Amino acid sequence: MAGGAMVSSVGPNKSYSGGMTFYVFWAILVASCGGLIFGYDIGISGGVTSMQPFLMKFFPSVYEKEIGVQNTNQYCTFNSETLTLFTSSLYLAALVASFVASTVTRKFGRKISMILGGFLFLIGAVLNGIAFNVAMLYIGRVFLGVGVGFASQSVPLYLSEMAPCMYRGRLNVLFQLMITIGILIANLVNYGSDKIKAGWGWRLSLALAAVPALIVVLGASFLPDTPNYLIDSNKHKEAKAVLKRIRGTDDIDEEYNDISLASEASKLVNDPWKKILERKYRPHIIMAALLPCLQQLTGINVVMFYAPVLFKTLGFGNEASLASAVITGGVNVAATFVSVALVDRKGRRFLLIEGALQMFIFQVIVGSLIWAKFGTSGVAVVSQPYAIGVVFCICCFVAGFAWSWGPLAWLVPSEICPLEIRSAAQSITVAVNMLFTFIIAQIFPWLLCNAKFGLFYVFAFFTLVMASFVWYYLPETRGVPIEEMWSVWKEHKVWGKYIPNDVMETEKTGKPSEEV
Repeated sequence: MAGGAMVSSVGPNKSYSGGMTFYVFWAILVASCGGLIFGYDIGISGGVTSMQPFLMKFFPSVYEKEIGVQNTNQYCTFNSETLTLFTSSLYLAALVASFVASTVTRKFGRKISMILGGFLFLIGAVLNGIAFNVAMLYIGRVFLGVGVGFASQSVPLYLSEMAPCMYRGRLNVLFQLMITIGILIANLVNYGSDKIKAGWGWRLSLALAAVPALIVVLGASFLPDTPNYLIDSNKHKEAKAVLKRIRGTDDIDEEYNDISLASEASKLVNDPWKKILERKYRPHIIMAALLPCLQQLTGINVVMFYAPVLFKTLGFGNEASLASAVITGGVNVAATFVSVALVDRKGRRFLLIEGALQMFIFQVIVGSLIWAKFGTSGVAVVSQPYAIGVVFCICCFVAGFAWSWGPLAWLVPSEICPLEIRSAAQSITVAVNMLFTFIIAQIFPWLLCNAKFGLFYVFAFFTLVMASFVWYYLPETRGVPIEEMWSVWKEHKVWGKYIPNDVMETEKTGKPSEEV
């Protein structure tokens, strides 16, 4: 393109005809149930690993530490590589699966990817429920992880592509809401199954993962695929019909044309993994990688994975530790509704910065409370008022995460990328999330044993880094049509230099511009 390349007059305030319909809400609600399988596993694993019958059968050395056969301080009770591998192996499998899921999602659609994820998770639930040795546990965890990888790759894309742009934030947050509901349900299941005196309650907890898996498989089977995928697959008549139905209007030409042009541009890309390395996609790939990385460095999975283990480490009894995990799970669900209410009103940046600062404050307080009571020896008796104070502060930390980095670290990467790299970028988001989830889940008991209360100060430091990162580098994407996101990057003071002046013309015509 010659000389002073033009910038499209289409900006962040562009909107399309139509709005929220019951049909699109129903479709998004059903699709977001993919978050249930992720959440259920997060909640169930920590509870099961604190149950004595489970430890006696599969991890007897940990059981001996817990009952005092082996002398150790409370910081180190659950420091076992084989035990933590039970939890973390799922996320390593999800990491690998996310790259396969990218191809499936792009070629066969978001719907097929969701169904496949639910089915694989179902297999894992059955294997874990009937496991009679550690190998079966690990194999089941691998199937669960592959299911989570497929669901986490496809569901956020489905939600972002189906939702009207003015409601995209709150509808996409439903994925995180379902994760939190899955965690809460798992905590309640653990609390109940632990009371089964026969010692098989852990089997019930693990096997009931089949229920959310069936919900995903059956629910997704009745969903339409997104207009973006249908147009990309040359199913234009079906795409128009779906677009009219989800928008509640026949006046869909402008949105349909924008999606079609984006599709034409994406079809010029034979290898999205090579394409995403181009300079103009630098902002996208950085956000797709750093947001999920920083999400895990909040330390949230220390709380959600290991809530019962953590509370037992702090001197709570088994029943009290599971009850405390139920409380934090309930706070997690309730606080996510705050994000649903505010994400499209206050914007992404406001919630991310506020949430990071809130988490910083309460991480420091929790670390200080543990320091004051346990010191470095790890030996103490916790009084009821003190225990209530610790649980309250952890709940405040969880609330800050639940209305900010919990949902938005999934939402923002799914909405900022153009169609030609969207599936690949989402795979990067899932892979980075799972990689850091795996690392933290695997090393947390060791870190707690060696860093003790200082671990919470380390996570607090990262929350300050997160607030600064969002302040300087993340543009506001509230209310911007997903196919018009280039304008946001072009106008940003940091990222604008990476975006060619002619990129808007390319998006309008669906054809690459000629260079000078």
